[in-house]
Formats: sequence, structure tokens, C-alpha cells
Amino acid sequence: MHPFRTHSCAGLDASNVGETVRLSGWVHRVRDHGGVLFIDLRDHYGMTQMLADPDSPVFAEVEAVRSEWCIRIDGEVKKRDDALVNPKIRTGEIEVFVRDIEVLGRANELPLQVFGDQEYPEETRLRYRFLDLRREAMQRNMILRSDVVRSLRNRMWDQGFNEFQTPIITASSPEGARDFIVPSRLHPGKVYALPQAPQQFKQLLMVSGFDKYFQIAPCFRDEDPRADRSPTDFYQLDMEMSFVTQQDVFDSIQPVITGLFEEFGNGRKVDADWPQISFREAALKYGTDKPDLRNPIEMQDVSEHFRGSGFAIFASLLEKDGTEIRAIPAPTGGSRKFCDRMNKFAQEQGLPGMGYIFWREGADGMEAAGPLAKNIGPERTEAIRQQLGLGVGDAAFFLGGRASEFEAVAGRARTVIGDELGLIDKDRFAFAWIVDFPLYEKDDDGTIDFSHNPFSMPQGGMDALKGDPLEVLGYQYDLACNGYELVSGAIRNHRPEIMFRAFEIAGYGEDEVRKRFGGMVKAFQYGAPPHGGCAAGIDRIVMLLADEANIREVILFPMNQRAEDLMMGAPSEPLPGQLAELGLRKMPTE
Repeated sequence: MHPFRTHSCAGLDASNVGETVRLSGWVHRVRDHGGVLFIDLRDHYGMTQMLADPDSPVFAEVEAVRSEWCIRIDGEVKKRDDALVNPKIRTGEIEVFVRDIEVLGRANELPLQVFGDQEYPEETRLRYRFLDLRREAMQRNMILRSDVVRSLRNRMWDQGFNEFQTPIITASSPEGARDFIVPSRLHPGKVYALPQAPQQFKQLLMVSGFDKYFQIAPCFRDEDPRADRSPTDFYQLDMEMSFVTQQDVFDSIQPVITGLFEEFGNGRKVDADWPQISFREAALKYGTDKPDLRNPIEMQDVSEHFRGSGFAIFASLLEKDGTEIRAIPAPTGGSRKFCDRMNKFAQEQGLPGMGYIFWREGADGMEAAGPLAKNIGPERTEAIRQQLGLGVGDAAFFLGGRASEFEAVAGRARTVIGDELGLIDKDRFAFAWIVDFPLYEKDDDGTIDFSHNPFSMPQGGMDALKGDPLEVLGYQYDLACNGYELVSGAIRNHRPEIMFRAFEIAGYGEDEVRKRFGGMVKAFQYGAPPHGGCAAGIDRIVMLLADEANIREVILFPMNQRAEDLMMGAPSEPLPGQLAELGLRKMPTE
């Protein structure tokens, strides 16, 4: 007999009745029914009920076991009475009468229980992650993650992509986040960087003549944590293709993502139509470049209805250049209580509030209510209602000023309104390509910098770089799903002269570009093909499929919100010998 098991804890059924078997696993829970002991024994595969009574030769030893002890049991498979069959588990027709037991690993008093659905502070869960991962929900999430990665690999291979691995230790490059720096022992005073993405290497693969590349790539970015972002490292499905247009990339990745969500979405609808929405249109209608299209609300510019109106705040605001008034329709939100609640929401977001109008039945038919309606009069109010397509029982909220000052709050308000009014179809995955991103943006100090990916081809090529930089659009694109960015990519700038000019506008001279991206610049001078690609965030995809709101629920060993590994004790103080070997010393901090 095998030293540990003849079957898994999910491998027995009625056909095994009468057999002597050996199982190993963890004690999920112990129940004492009047001197008869029942143990639910759990392993990675499932659960089997063990039975011991005073006739068992090891009854005393069975009495001693506690939750989460790791044990081996020998016993006889018996059929349960029909009334005691448990249809919820695969072994629910049988139980195993214990003949022998060996304790493989005792467990101390548990800092968190594996059995049950108790909630524990995240600090406790991360410090004892090895226990947290034993819980059913976490096991399910991590197996889902494994299955998703397997499926992605198979789908990419089926589309003719080849899997290659790119370096983990490389040179620093400006890609929008802080690098993790690795000091060099062999080259004192110099550093490597962990790659924020395999960006340059995958482009070099295209120059090397490989037509379709992908990998499940680890990426490292020293970022502030969020619920949907890991603060140190993450994994992405990275891909690149030669001789392609933007649409070719879309056509290649859409069946991969669609098939994945159909396979693991638990029957939720997966939209087949993926609209292409410009960055500016997304900002106007949804207040974000990652809109949740399950929410039917679309914001609209209603500035003309307030220009020169009796509502002095908005009317005077519109006299300034670059300002607008935007409306957020709220179907079924037409009550003063709800309007007051949303006005309070805007104040909590740092704005003075939100104006509103709501429509209700009056003595002479439909009437508009709220301070705005009284100030602008019935004609303007009716014109707004007709533009927004609203009626009795509906409302509209209004924000004004420069879009950059209120747009993000408007986007969040749209989400809150849709959620509170039950307008969002939660049983659906809705995708949209966001396209035509501005290539540049103006920093607070007035300087021009890249707004997205610095390696993207400007739409219009060199000619586009001769005018206003803030008007230049790039062949850049994101895929949004249910309010999250899942994919980001671009058609690359493979022409050295265009690349030098693009970086010059952002303040990088040719010498600096050659210094930072010497390998890629050199490669582009030897017959670089047009190429493009994208990367899909695996952690975020699994988070959506698992219906989790926090990305740490789908990562095996995540950092906490302060980028600390509580289980392993990272980051830690360097040893004096390590610093000396690297030619470094620790500077005092205030």
C-alpha cells in the first residue's frame, strides 16, 4: 500500500464499499455525536467523512485530533444510510470506518479558522496566507487562475502565436511608473531594473523576424496599491504581431478574451459586439476611459441650455473659456430624497454639490421640480428633458466647469446612480475598445510629456508631429470591461526619425533616446517591420471572473496596501555585508 494514500478525498464512491483504503489530508472539522466521532477529512481534491466509535482500535487517538492537523487514516469504506447521504460532496454516499491513524503534522492554535465563512482582518489573512489559502473560496479562486492561464496559453497557440520568455533583469526605461532598481555587484555604482513590461524585448522580437509572440509575463512596477492593482508585481498576457494594423490586433485578441469569459464566466452573458469609442467620447459620455457599459447612462453636454440663463452660477461659469455644463441622466431617480443624497455624494467628493432637476406628476400633468428648474424656467427645462429623453419619475444631475475639474467625479456619480437605481445588468460582461488616445499631455508645470505609451506610432506619422502636440493622437487602445481596464496596447513607432521627433517633443534629445533605448534604436535602423500588440492583465481578468472586488483575492501571495509581505517579512533591512558587497551604504532618513 502507498505510504500516504490509495485514493484522494474525492476519489471514493459506492463502488468502493467494502474496500480497505488509505487517505491523507487535513482535519476539516471534528463532530462528537454521543461517543461516535465524525471527521471531515479534506485534501486538495475534496472531502471524505471518517467515522470512529469505541469499537475502533484507535478511538483514543482519533479523539485527540484537532482542526487542521494533517493525518493519515486507514479504514474500511462503508455505505451511508439513504437518509444520511450528502449530495453536496462527491463522496457523499460513503464514509470510512477508521482502523488506523497516523498524525503527519500537528497544528498549533489557529489564528484563523479554515472551516466556515468567518471574516478576518486582511493583515491576519496575509500574515497566515498558507492557512487562508486552505479555505474553500481561496482554493477555488487559485484553481480558476490556473485554469485561466492554461486556457489563455492554448488559445494563443491555436492562433499561431509562439511563446517566448524575455529577460527579468534589464535596463530602466520610462513607461509611466517607477522602476524597481537592482544594484549591480559586478559593476559598482550601476543598476539594473526589473521590467515594467516586456515592451522593448517584444518589439525586438518582431525586428528579429518572429511574426507572432506571446508570453505569460511577470511585470514589476513600484506603484501605489489600489483594490484592482498590485503594488509590486503582476502578470499579463503579453503579445506582439508584425505587419498588422490596429484592427488586426483587435481581431486577434477578441476571440481569445471572448472564449475565455464564455468558458469561465459561469453562464453570464458575454457581449459579442465590442464598440470602438474614442478617448474623448468616453470622457464625455462616461467620465472615464474605462467605462462600464452595463450601465446605460450616458452623460451629455447641455451647456447651451444654461448659457445666459437665470441660474447665475452656471451662466457666469460658461462665460469663461474651456468650460461646460454636463448632465447625468437618472432614469427612475425622480425623488427629492434621492437627489439630495446624490448632492451629498458630490460634496463628499470635494465639489460644492450637484444641481438637479426631477420630473413628477403635477396638477396639470408632468412638472419639473428642483432649484435649477425654478431658475432657468420651463422652456429651458423642457428642452433639457427632451435632449436627455427623460420623463415622469426621472431626474438629471448637473456639473459645470472645466472638464478636468469635475469629469472624474461625474464618472463616479454615473456609477453610483446606475448602481443605486438598479440600472446595471450585473449578469453580463460588456467590452469596449477605447481608441484615439492623445499621445501627449501637459504636466502641472506646463511641460509636455507622454500621456500613455511612449513607443506608440502617432496617427499621421511625422506630419502629425509638426502641429500642436496636444492635438496628436496615437494608435493606442485599451479594452474596458465592466469598469476595468483589461487590455492596453498600441501600434508601435518603428521609424527612427519619427521616434526621435516624438521623444524630442517630450523633452528627450536624440542622445538621451539613444542612451536609454540604444538596442531598439539600433534595431530599427536595420529593416524594422510595422508591428503592434497589447497586454491583458491576468490578475484583473481572474478578479472579474471570480466576481471579486479586491485583486488580492486572486493572487497567491500578495503584498498588503503598504507594499509589505507580512508573511515573509519583506521588505527587510539589508545585511551590512550585502551593502558592502554592492558598494552601497544606507543613508539616514528623517
